[in-house]
Amino acid sequence: MGIVKAKINLSNPRETGLMPVEVTCIVDTGATYLCIPESVALQLKLEESQKRDVTLANGHITEVPYVGPVKIEFENRICFAGAMVMGDIVLLGAIPMEDMDLMVHPKLLKLSVHPERPNVAGGLALGNL
Repeated sequence: MGIVKAKINLSNPRETGLMPVEVTCIVDTGATYLCIPESVALQLKLEESQKRDVTLANGHITEVPYVGPVKIEFENRICFAGAMVMGDIVLLGAIPMEDMDLMVHPKLLKLSVHPERPNVAGGLALGNL
């Protein structure tokens, strides 16, 4: 499968006066979190909550700032997440994709909303109501 890219909007829900930042991200179902460059964290005035260890693709473990909250928007979906500050590109991982009920079409190299739930995100919540 090739590289899947998508345009998303990122914003700081605590700083409503700031404009969202539109970015082209790499969609990576093998990654867990949202990763953003320091320049995006600074533009959105995101506060560091703590440091976190991340394991890179080469197996190396490094400590990076964890910031948030970040509001992520794709098409008609939103979610709120924390972000690892690292690298020079935005990487959209599995947790925010699951939260927004998004799917990757490997053949089309495209990110999209779940076709069975085009209007409202769905997910699993096990337990009794």
